[in-house]
Amino acid sequence: MGETERHRVSNSGVPNSEVSLLGRSALVSQLLLSASTLLLIGISAVAVPETLGGPLFFSATVLIFTTTALAAAVPWGRFPPVWITILPVVDIVAIVMMREAQPFLGAVFLLVFPVIWLAGHFGMWGAIGSVAFASVMIWGTVLFRGSLVDEAEIPRLAIVPIVLSFVAVSTYGTARRGAAQRVLLTQQAGLFEVALRGSRRQEQTLDEILNAVDFGVISFDRTGHAHLVNRAHREILERFGERSDLAVPRVIYREDRVTPYEEDDRPYRRALRGETIDRVTVWMGEAGGDRAAFLVSTRPLRDRAGEFDGSVLVLRDVTAELRAIQARDDLVASVSHELRTPLTSVLGYLELALDDERVEPSTRHMLTVAEKNAERLLTLVSDLLTAASEVNNSLMLALERCELSEIVTDAVEAIRPLAQERAIVIEQPATEPVWIQADAFRLRQVVDNLLSNAVKYNVHSGRISVVVSAGHSVAELRIEDTGQGMSAAEQTRLFERFYRADSVRGSAVHGTGLGLSLSRDIMRQHGGELRLSSEPGVGTTAVATLSLAPYASVEHELRKLEHL
Repeated sequence: MGETERHRVSNSGVPNSEVSLLGRSALVSQLLLSASTLLLIGISAVAVPETLGGPLFFSATVLIFTTTALAAAVPWGRFPPVWITILPVVDIVAIVMMREAQPFLGAVFLLVFPVIWLAGHFGMWGAIGSVAFASVMIWGTVLFRGSLVDEAEIPRLAIVPIVLSFVAVSTYGTARRGAAQRVLLTQQAGLFEVALRGSRRQEQTLDEILNAVDFGVISFDRTGHAHLVNRAHREILERFGERSDLAVPRVIYREDRVTPYEEDDRPYRRALRGETIDRVTVWMGEAGGDRAAFLVSTRPLRDRAGEFDGSVLVLRDVTAELRAIQARDDLVASVSHELRTPLTSVLGYLELALDDERVEPSTRHMLTVAEKNAERLLTLVSDLLTAASEVNNSLMLALERCELSEIVTDAVEAIRPLAQERAIVIEQPATEPVWIQADAFRLRQVVDNLLSNAVKYNVHSGRISVVVSAGHSVAELRIEDTGQGMSAAEQTRLFERFYRADSVRGSAVHGTGLGLSLSRDIMRQHGGELRLSSEPGVGTTAVATLSLAPYASVEHELRKLEHL
């Protein structure tokens, strides 16, 4: 029913709203004309009082005021629009009558009111018709007198149509421009309304999405004033008794759960400086009470000019994940510790049995297989125990002067029998001694792991190149194999604990996914680094770098001089 009322039309097919608008416009024009007529009457009362008593002048003024009353009283929305033209037509007649009653009073200039109204609301036909009708009325009354026209009156009679034509054309042009501007504004208003509805819909959708997720989101401007806070963020802050408009609680702790963040280093303060933060772990809550760990990430917001305009901060509760990881590490450490002692005992008794010369060859073979698998199992248990102990503690290194080439040679000789079983050739060119300050046991662990991977993941009859070199201040171990290689996606996760590539997870090659992680940790504890690069179908290259011992680089340079 609302749409019907909004589009109700008059009998002429023109919407009632437009007819009503014409009626209001006509009333305004009539009021202006009536006010001008009153002013003219006042002038006449002073200048030529006898004019007011004339029947023609009196009839003309009564006619104008009557027309104004009709403009106010008649409900023009019920009639066709053309009926409202009666008002300016009557006005023209009345004004011509006033001019005829007193030609020198200047009443003829009141014709601009009906002419402007008709030209403004009825277009070209209104402009032409109003000027033509007014001209006909003026010249008709002059000719109707039956007397000769005064020569002085002819210029005045001639200029009136010209002035009215100019007024009509100007009004028509202005009305056309105004109509065009109204159409344009209407179109723009429609587009703006559509855009506004779309924006509101997007805002509502975004609000629903943000309130549906289980991680906290807060957006604030450059002054720190929050203008978007989702449900999860409010719940996080309420959980720790803070106001819902805060980015994070007033006191937060670092990953050790003890050291509080300094004010300038808090994620919120860094975000206000326009910094980007990726997955920083913070702890909320006091010791002995409710505590939770959150990953915090922030992104700066920028305006169209690229200037900093605020930030978005995201909080994700990872307490359960961290506790699960801690429980896993505790379990691994406990099980590994419990398994290590009996495995050591098993290996000891196997060695004693193999040392007995009375053992039959077939039994000795079975004991050898059992010893090999027990040693492998002990290696896996040791890796698990080391990984569990390294979660929150650094390696304890026994640094001493050692020779890297010797460590690598021993590791190669130990792995060579396993490589020969698959016809894999290990190439190790002779090198000069490379002295370093390191923990020889831990370095051997790294080399063993890299060589073991190069053998396990190599192809049958493949090749392994092992090169030790020394530069000005850095020693380098490079191990290249001709194995199956890895994809770029797999290489991004190589150093994650317990990670094994999809290409080998279901294969017969066994492993825990701890070796590379432990090896890199060992290298970094030595102040070095471990890097891997791989290409599917080509092979993998592992590069371990270490700083030379303080005197080793000098010895290296002296040897170079001796060869010159």
